Amino acid sequence: MQSDRINKIQHHLYSAGFANVQELAEATGASIVTIRRDLQRLEENGIVTRTHGGARLAEAAGPEMAFQSRVQENLEAKRAIGEVAYGLLKPHTTVFLDAGTTVLQLARRLRVEPLPLTIFTNGLAVAQDLVNVEGLSVNLLGGQLRNENLSMVGPYAERLLGEFWFDQLYLGTSAVRGDAQMYTLNPAEASLNRAMIARTSQTILLADASKFESSAPYAVAPISDIQTVITDTGLDAAWKARLAKLKIDTTLVSLGRK
Repeated sequence: MQSDRINKIQHHLYSAGFANVQELAEATGASIVTIRRDLQRLEENGIVTRTHGGARLAEAAGPEMAFQSRVQENLEAKRAIGEVAYGLLKPHTTVFLDAGTTVLQLARRLRVEPLPLTIFTNGLAVAQDLVNVEGLSVNLLGGQLRNENLSMVGPYAERLLGEFWFDQLYLGTSAVRGDAQMYTLNPAEASLNRAMIARTSQTILLADASKFESSAPYAVAPISDIQTVITDTGLDAAWKARLAKLKIDTTLVSLGRK
C-alpha cells in the first residue's frame, strides 16, 4: 500500500510539475498527515523538493520518472510479451537485453525464475533488476548515459559490442512504420541497435501492437532483419500478412480480454 501510494505521488508530481498536499491526498486517497510524512521521506531520499504547502520532483528525478511512466504504458501487453519471450531463453547461452521497457519485463520475469545465462545489456534498469540473481552473469555495456532511457549508447558502446557475439538479442523499438523499418527516438540509440543486430545469431523483437504504424524519427533497420516478433493480438491484419510474407516467425499474445 505504501509503495503504491509513493508511486502515485511521484507520477502525479511528474505530470503536474507541482502539487500541494491537499491535491496529493486526493490523488492517492490518503490523509494529509500521511502525505506530509511521505513527502518528508521522499525529500530525504532526494526524490522531491518540498516547498511551502506542497512539493515538486527534484531536478535529477525527472528522467527516471519519465522512464517509469513509459514502463507503465501498455503494461499488460508488455508483461504478456515478456512471459512468452522468457520461454525462448536457452540455458547456458549468451543473451543481449536492450534497454527498452518491454524487454525490462522479460528481465523481471527472469528474476522470478532464473536460468543459467550470460547476460549483456545497455539498460541500467535491466541490470539493476538482475542484481544478485542466482545463475546469471550480468554485464553492463559502457558508454555515454542517455538519461531519457536510462541506457548506455555512443561510439564506445558500439566498439565494445564488436568484441562479442550473442546467441540471442531481445530488442525493443519505438515504432515500426509503414516502410517496414524499425525506428527509435534517438540517433545514438538507433546506431547502437544496428550494431546489436549485427552481432547476434537471433534477433527477437518485443513490441506491443501500438508500436506498429507508430512514428519515430531515426531508422534502426528493416523489420526483415528480425527473425522473431512477439507482439499482442491487437496487431492488425495487414501487419500480420506483411510479417508472414517476410517469413518472420510471429507470436501474437492474448491479453485475456473477454
